[in-house]
Amino acid sequence: MKLQDIFRTYIDDYLQKYTPNAVQLKAINAIINCRTAALGAHVNVCEECGTLEISYNPCNNRHCNLCQTMAKEKWLAARQAELLDIGYFHTVFTVPCELNAVIYQNQKLMYNLLFQASAETVLELSAAKNHLGGQPGITSVLHTWGQNLDFHPHIHQVIPGGVLTEDGKWRKSSDKFLLPIKALRNKFRGKFLCLLKQVYSQLKFFGDTEYLQNPTEFERFLSALYAKDWVVYSKAPFKSSKHILDYLGRYTHRVAISNNRIISCENGVVAFKWRDRRDGNKEKVMTLSAVEFIRRVLMHVLPDRFMKIRHYGFLANRAKTRKLRLAQKLTGSKLMPLIRAKLTTRDIMLRVTGRDITRCRCCGGPLITLHSRASPPNPNLIAALIPSA
Repeated sequence: MKLQDIFRTYIDDYLQKYTPNAVQLKAINAIINCRTAALGAHVNVCEECGTLEISYNPCNNRHCNLCQTMAKEKWLAARQAELLDIGYFHTVFTVPCELNAVIYQNQKLMYNLLFQASAETVLELSAAKNHLGGQPGITSVLHTWGQNLDFHPHIHQVIPGGVLTEDGKWRKSSDKFLLPIKALRNKFRGKFLCLLKQVYSQLKFFGDTEYLQNPTEFERFLSALYAKDWVVYSKAPFKSSKHILDYLGRYTHRVAISNNRIISCENGVVAFKWRDRRDGNKEKVMTLSAVEFIRRVLMHVLPDRFMKIRHYGFLANRAKTRKLRLAQKLTGSKLMPLIRAKLTTRDIMLRVTGRDITRCRCCGGPLITLHSRASPPNPNLIAALIPSA
């Protein structure tokens, strides 16, 4: 059972109940038509045995769970040249659930606040003399879902275990932690709520949050959030650069749900696997109506052209060429060209699957392209192009 099958079968029922925005409609169309004749195809034939291969085009939408491997592998290949041969920490910044409705109703603005507050928290604490006293390198990734597909916006950060000091030296962090968790929590809470107050005039409130249009009510809302303990946690450092790349690959191009978590879809009910972190991370099965399942998936469609992966500190684009190279030298890391030739589809498929897609599946002979277009291929044209025996 695939996400695509559920969308194809029940999208009309969903559209009768809900009105998706333009970006969600684009994602719906992409998911339904991915790797079908609707998006066209390219046709190859083997020069030696004459075997015909028709490959339908992918949608390349970042919310389609069939189209992430290519993008992920290309991104990871570029990151390979940026690694430091030291431990890396994984830190997660989460906001209280009371903010979820406000964030969802103001996605682009609030997601940017999440990035800004979490990055500035680490940058400022790292720069403090009583902590590390230098500039870290940060890779931040936005996720908006929990395992049960509910709306759960949070930021994942992967950070090398050390900083560049102002005098151009490398200062290593503790092997057990990068920065004190309590300091991270308090700093993030204060910074995020301060930024939220600054953009109050730009926020939109609907439904259950409409009362926040009253400035007095909004101040009370902020006070309640200040009184809460926010969840920020950091995991133990990775053992090697290979581990960090594997880990990054799992997080950077992940979508809300993969096909291997979907168990069944019968009689309008979808069953899928999920892990309940509040119950010892046990694997459980959740059932939702197909319409509710689609609604939850579409909640995680990001605003158009929104950057969900960002870099800060000495990994920021404007500083990368000079500062990253310095960090690599100071940590004795392997130096690789930062500007790499773009991997082709053939390169990626060979690396991921071990198969050369330019060779015939049957005899291994070379394939030549007979037809390639973005619209459905004409069967009669294909037949005419195939060499006669």
